[in-house]
Amino acid sequence: MLGELWAAGERLVTHPRIRELYPEYLFTIHSVIRASVPLMETARGRARELSDGDPVAEALVEYLGEHIEEERDHDAWLLDDLEAIGIDRAATLARPPSPTVASAVGAQYYWVLHYHPVTLLAWIGLLEGYPPPPALIDELRARTGYGTEAFRTLAAHAELDIGHGDELFAFLDGLPLTGEQSTAIGLNAMSSVHLLAKALDEIE
Repeated sequence: MLGELWAAGERLVTHPRIRELYPEYLFTIHSVIRASVPLMETARGRARELSDGDPVAEALVEYLGEHIEEERDHDAWLLDDLEAIGIDRAATLARPPSPTVASAVGAQYYWVLHYHPVTLLAWIGLLEGYPPPPALIDELRARTGYGTEAFRTLAAHAELDIGHGDELFAFLDGLPLTGEQSTAIGLNAMSSVHLLAKALDEIE
């Protein structure tokens, strides 16, 4: 399924109007990332409610508590990057996200609140398990002509998410998941890939 997302990313990076589209890309990513901490806080709260007698939920409480602090304010980094290329912070925050992004993020709340919070690990894994390679960031910088200050968030995640992804997948492998929970995680991962690929294509 990841091939669909990689192909959408390749179409964006190689687009002849990438300089014009890059601010839209940052806005789209900001629309996704601004929901990360609230989503994890919601999942941690739901995991606490389920933790008595549920070892998966119990393990999630501690993991999410640590990860919330690691991800806090990353949305503000993207606002800084947008400001560096002349996009007003207040205008970014006032602008509605795409319905596709809202659908992708909104689905996470459904999985967390109406099935099991462990399903959020699919979303986290998708966002953090496959960081952008430094060569891609260099290519974007060369093709857009923007300065390094417009790529600070991408560059930071290229380093941070290697460790975060490894930690997440090791944590996931160690959970005593039921077959149904494994299936739900897979379903969320697959549908999330599709929606994020669609969100990238909509930038064009």
